[in-house]
Amino acid sequence: MSSQNTTSVIILAAGQGTRMKSEMPKVLHCVAGRPMLGYAMLLARHVATKNVAVVVGHGSDKLRTYLQKEAVQFEPYLVVEQTEQLGTGHAVQQAYPALTAGSSALASQYVIMCGDTPLLTTETISALVGYHQTERATLTLLTTHLPDPSGYGRVLREAEGTVCRVVEDRDASPEEKKVSEINVGTYVVEAQFLETALGKLSPQNAQGEYYLTDIIEMAVKDKQKVMAWVTKDSLETTGVNNRVHLALAEKEMRRRICERLLLDGVTILDPDRVVVDHQVTVGRDSVLHPGVVLEGQTQVGECCTIRANSRLTNSVVHRGVTIQDACVLQEATVEDEAVIGPMAHLRPGTVIHRKAKVGNFVELKKTEVGEGSKVNHLSYLGDTWIGRNVNVGAGTITCNYDGYQKAQTVIEDNVFIGSDVQLIAPVTIGKGALIAAGTTVTDNVPADALGISRVSQITKEGTAARRRALLDSSVLPTNGQSGQVEDRPSATPVIQEEQKSS
Repeated sequence: MSSQNTTSVIILAAGQGTRMKSEMPKVLHCVAGRPMLGYAMLLARHVATKNVAVVVGHGSDKLRTYLQKEAVQFEPYLVVEQTEQLGTGHAVQQAYPALTAGSSALASQYVIMCGDTPLLTTETISALVGYHQTERATLTLLTTHLPDPSGYGRVLREAEGTVCRVVEDRDASPEEKKVSEINVGTYVVEAQFLETALGKLSPQNAQGEYYLTDIIEMAVKDKQKVMAWVTKDSLETTGVNNRVHLALAEKEMRRRICERLLLDGVTILDPDRVVVDHQVTVGRDSVLHPGVVLEGQTQVGECCTIRANSRLTNSVVHRGVTIQDACVLQEATVEDEAVIGPMAHLRPGTVIHRKAKVGNFVELKKTEVGEGSKVNHLSYLGDTWIGRNVNVGAGTITCNYDGYQKAQTVIEDNVFIGSDVQLIAPVTIGKGALIAAGTTVTDNVPADALGISRVSQITKEGTAARRRALLDSSVLPTNGQSGQVEDRPSATPVIQEEQKSS
């Protein structure tokens, strides 16, 4: 882009998108974890040397909230309200005065683009602007060729290649309908011409709307140079108008993401069955198995293995971690060489330190597991801090909620906790302590002590044999057929007799 050319961008994002059949504004529907408007904003900031105007209408409050949330990425930008949705030309009419307020804001050219084309790339938009400048055009359209252009406006050219007309499908002659080049709806327009053309737009059509495409005809009649730059990848020009289009865009965006990861040194065993959001990072030599889902701002380090059907959301996984099948991680951190799963659930606030292990059917919430510690089987630990080299037995539960407030359990280094232990928070288990299986811990256990809480075992000699004999004697033939069983008397009296005699 030459130094004398300055660029402002207008993003059209005011439409309701009725074919989406949704209460959400169309451009806030996500593709690979990012709202479609976000892709348009990033493209705009890439090409704009002046300001960016976003024209909002339907659901404007939601759009403003999103833009404010992501302002660091998108600034500087203006939000322009189109209170009545009277067409694309009307939307640009609302944006232009806001972008030209003050001499310092004036741009020499304007890029006009839609907020619902998430697959459009920076390479394409940059090439469009560069072509416009090279050709010294007044107006340049982005176009593409479709095998079946039915329903789209056809781009008609003069012999030397300039555009002479864009004709809508319903108005095209049989010969014109054979043209495969279509108008995508993205434009580069010189500022002086745009200002004049916007003043001439009128709603002279059945819909009573101001069509931006009318400026093409104005430019041709005014003998201005109108050009078209063709992108070879028609898929990237797809406008999302319904859920079918949204699914197509989602599939293509995820294909691009997986391709980028593969080229960066990540092994993806079946790219068609792996879902990775746009902000996710994965280190080289990591392996993603089929069914893996990486969402939000998840970060996966080098040399990790994530096995089938595991889902990580906004989580950080360091180097050399193994996440076994069917695990769920939400806002969790896993440090080097730890092993998670299979079928483990790490909820928000969980930190797994180096070489720790979290095994089958374990659920952790706001829990820190120290280096080398193990929580292997069927446990729930909430609001818990665990030191180094601790063994937590199967079926252990920290009872962290009393119905009113949460409390913490602290398990210090080198503790051994047997199976089926309940730790009633707040409670602290000192270094090197041993907690016997089946214990309910209600008080702190000092370092190197044994904590045990059990009902004394009672053994009744011969009771099992007498019970079996009673049951066997109750099996009587009925109606002359073996195998029929009458109602059996309960074995309870035998047990009751034993208790009375004790």
